[in-house]
Amino acid sequence: MALITWRPEFETGIPGVDHEHRELVALINQLHAALEAGASKEEVADFLGEVFARISAHFALEETIMRKHGYDEYAEHKADHEKLLDDIRDIMDAHAADAYFDYRDALGTAVRDWFVEHFKTKDARLHAKLGI
Repeated sequence: MALITWRPEFETGIPGVDHEHRELVALINQLHAALEAGASKEEVADFLGEVFARISAHFALEETIMRKHGYDEYAEHKADHEKLLDDIRDIMDAHAADAYFDYRDALGTAVRDWFVEHFKTKDARLHAKLGI
């Protein structure tokens, strides 16, 4: 079962951003499926690293668009990005330290809920405000 189901309300109308959002959702769902299938520690570490790298790159794209257009809520939007990256780093650190951690629950909280809310609020406002 997918962790995040893509919904039309996640679309910003910015083709590059929407494409990357879909790819990130697919990657996160692959990680979730691997966790449910009992992935090895190395597989989980690789997936977490890939998720972190791809989300970081995506945020850089969004932040470039916001700066280019003088987006009025840039600082707040960027802070929301940093919060998710911090949460993912915490998960990665706990995994590397062999700390007892339910990665499915952590990802569900840190990623699914964040993405759903972020897409529907901050990214929707970004698109509406910039009209692109």
